[in-house]
Amino acid sequence: MRSFAALLTPAEGNTDLLTAWITEARSVDLPHLHAFTRGLDFDRDAVNAALTSPHHNGGTEGVNTKTKLIKRQMYGRAGFELLRHRILLG
Repeated sequence: MRSFAALLTPAEGNTDLLTAWITEARSVDLPHLHAFTRGLDFDRDAVNAALTSPHHNGGTEGVNTKTKLIKRQMYGRAGFELLRHRILLG
């Protein structure tokens, strides 16, 4: 079951490896793992794209998270100019 971690590095053959992993996971008596594999099958196209494409939006998501954190920290304390300044300096 540890072989799933190897799939998280995007590569061309990961679609076939994922199919093999799902088959192996379903042969084990772990109900939560079965629920996870059903979820993978439910949106298989998106899972295949995530496991094979080297492109992702992790950097954008990180910036969004940091901006929201700064906004929440400053809630009600200052205007837009200070918020803008802190975001640009951060």
